[in-house]
Amino acid sequence: MKQPAPLVITKDLIAQHNLTDDEYKKIVEILGREPNLTELGMFSVMWSEHCSYKSSRVHLRKLPTTGPRVVQGPGENAGAVEIGDGLCVVFKMESHNHPSFIEPYQGAATGVGGILRDVFTMGARPIALLDSLRFGGLDTAKNRHLMRGVVAGIGGYGNCMGVPTVGGEVRFDDIYSLNPLVNVFCLGIAHKDKIFRGTAAGVGNPVIYFGSKTGRDGIHGATMASDSFDDQSEQKRPTVQVGDPFQEKLLLEACLELMANDLLVGIQDMGAAGLTSSSCEMASRAGNGIELDLTHVPRREPGMTPYELMLSESQERMLMVAKAGKENDCIRICRKWDLDVAVVGTVTGDGILRVKDQGNIVAEIPAKSLADDGPRYERPYQPPAYQDMLTNLNYDAIPDVKDANEALLSLLESPTIASKRWVYEQYDHMVRTNSIIRPGSDAAVVRIKGTNKAVAMTVDCNGRYCLLHPYEGARLAVAEAARNLVCSGAEPIGLTDCLNFGNPERPDIMWQFVLAIEGMKDACEAFQIPIVSGNVSFYNETNGLSIYPTPMLGMVGLIEEADRTMTQWFKQEGDDIILLGSSREDLGGSEYLKVIHSREQGSPPYLSLEAEKVMQECVLNLIRSGSVQSVHDCSDGGLAVALAECCLSAQDRKLGAVVKLALGRLRRDAVLFGESQSRVLLSAKRENRQVVLDQARRLGVPAEVIGAVGGNQLVIYLGDEHSTTKTVDVPLSTLHDRWADSLERMLVQE
Repeated sequence: MKQPAPLVITKDLIAQHNLTDDEYKKIVEILGREPNLTELGMFSVMWSEHCSYKSSRVHLRKLPTTGPRVVQGPGENAGAVEIGDGLCVVFKMESHNHPSFIEPYQGAATGVGGILRDVFTMGARPIALLDSLRFGGLDTAKNRHLMRGVVAGIGGYGNCMGVPTVGGEVRFDDIYSLNPLVNVFCLGIAHKDKIFRGTAAGVGNPVIYFGSKTGRDGIHGATMASDSFDDQSEQKRPTVQVGDPFQEKLLLEACLELMANDLLVGIQDMGAAGLTSSSCEMASRAGNGIELDLTHVPRREPGMTPYELMLSESQERMLMVAKAGKENDCIRICRKWDLDVAVVGTVTGDGILRVKDQGNIVAEIPAKSLADDGPRYERPYQPPAYQDMLTNLNYDAIPDVKDANEALLSLLESPTIASKRWVYEQYDHMVRTNSIIRPGSDAAVVRIKGTNKAVAMTVDCNGRYCLLHPYEGARLAVAEAARNLVCSGAEPIGLTDCLNFGNPERPDIMWQFVLAIEGMKDACEAFQIPIVSGNVSFYNETNGLSIYPTPMLGMVGLIEEADRTMTQWFKQEGDDIILLGSSREDLGGSEYLKVIHSREQGSPPYLSLEAEKVMQECVLNLIRSGSVQSVHDCSDGGLAVALAECCLSAQDRKLGAVVKLALGRLRRDAVLFGESQSRVLLSAKRENRQVVLDQARRLGVPAEVIGAVGGNQLVIYLGDEHSTTKTVDVPLSTLHDRWADSLERMLVQE
């Protein structure tokens, strides 16, 4: 069989495939000849930023990825962490930002589909989804359209799959108007000794395609995800895939049955770069090759070329390497689940990904060269010229709060702080009956059936903090995620990340990325939390305007006794309200400065990792001993907003509070709305007050009784031991109206 005549490769053709001249020269060097069009396309997608991590890999190596619980770290479809009883949690977070901007419903839906496949490909049944979203301000019709479409896409896919979306977070800033972020987290449960990996081991073993047919949707999707946007971006709509959750449900059940019957050597999702990535990555991991025959690939469109078949990103497709002689058993199970299935190749020992079509060799490339030998760049980085202007904030020029009632109401109805009920009510968060804490508390919690354990999950990142100081912003994101888990009663055990940044070819963007990695590294090492999986999403910018650096974190925690799970809302009248931690003048980067003073400046809040660790230890001890009724961390909007959320967030009953806060030498707005770290609000029965205070004192954690639960208003006095002033006094009905319904009011605008 002869190689087709080589294509004449022009500079325009190389540029159309997002390859540089030097990268093309390296391809020629690897092959020892000019590539043909199919090979050029395969290198293009596999050496894209999205697939090769060519700008980030040298820095990602710094992150801590090992620990006593780690079953699988980075490098596979998802990470896995042991939880005891022979079980592990398998989890990953991915982005689908560019597709969701172009086509919000399908972009978000296929993002959910992709992350589900990453998890069940490992042999885990998915039991929970979280989403972390960023949109521009809802005062524009375009942003409202994007948010409605994305939320509908997430709900539509997850609901049809029967996997609950149990939580998440949404933030808003105009910087995301032309580049929204759609990050999706999935967690599944597997037996730790039955994890499946994407490897093509065993020369002669059959390679089997199964799932949906291949079409022309999504071709060059990976390349599109590795490119900045401009005013013509919506013309890239054909590169957005179309998902079918009902087909994915069949695929899920077929995969788990194949695994249960011990038929597989390896299995991989056809995600970004489709058949190219799944085949070359599986071969490369095993040090083997694969020979594919495209003649047998199920397809839904006539006349598809090898280029299209190898680059298509049609959804709901998988590639498996079966044990020798087990082909018919695999085919029978796939047909039982009404899936297209075909033997499309064999594992070879020569390390080459060889692709044939109609008897002709159409591509012949070393698998390792595609999967692992792409370019690695140590791009230059330096802070932008405007960085000092961002962090220098003259507080003397900002008037202290005059009407604290109105300031609190304005914060509660700002979309970043307002209740996300409109979002999560579109998700089925109770399907499979595992959910212990439904959306609306600090973390989502699901029980692990067959045990007394539960798993808590959260997604967190404040992009504004990361803009002002990327290192501190990343540290703060790790601390906030861990604090949210601890407030639910969980010990943090593992982390996945989704690192959203602008164009890495710009030194200022690369500076943000490098510092954020350093911050994550230092915080994770301090908390001893391994990073077991992740994703990098660069080129999140349009017309040269980059998003804020947004290193999204998905963190998982373990609750050994599920009946010790904790929620954030007040439970009964007369309980004491206790504040752990100290307040500082931490107004920099706060939601208060943005909403009330239209400023996004200053230094992020100060964080002592040592103080944070001790405070979290204190909270966990109190929850496990049954000494507290509710626990809620202080974050966006500060102490006043946290108190309001404790009053309002229960679904069945709203309870007011009367609180007295000491001013000391702080401004009134800093005490009420500053975002000082390592602070947690507790409520406890009166008879447990001293137990809480003594425990905090033993660990050296500042603790103070600041008020009591009760009434139908939130009342906050400010002052000192000699005199106080009633500064906040708002009926719960008013607070609830401004907090609970504001997002829906914004989104129903025409």
